[in-house]
Amino acid sequence: MKLPSISGKEVIKTLKKAGFVVVRQRGSHVRLEKASDGDVIKVTVPLHTPLKKGTLCRIVKDAGFTTDEFIDLL
Repeated sequence: MKLPSISGKEVIKTLKKAGFVVVRQRGSHVRLEKASDGDVIKVTVPLHTPLKKGTLCRIVKDAGFTTDEFIDLL
């Protein structure tokens, strides 16, 4: 399925549903982390509206989701 055109705030809201926690913010970039199987998954989300398609794809992959899993969380 194709990723929708969404803002950084919407991505952060979706990642929080999946257990990510906002750790810090520097300018327009927000850092989220999630502990998973002894590892820590770190994702940086820019607060842009809308996010570029490639940026959103990278965030989804770095968070450990498939496109379909991420869309289901929205």
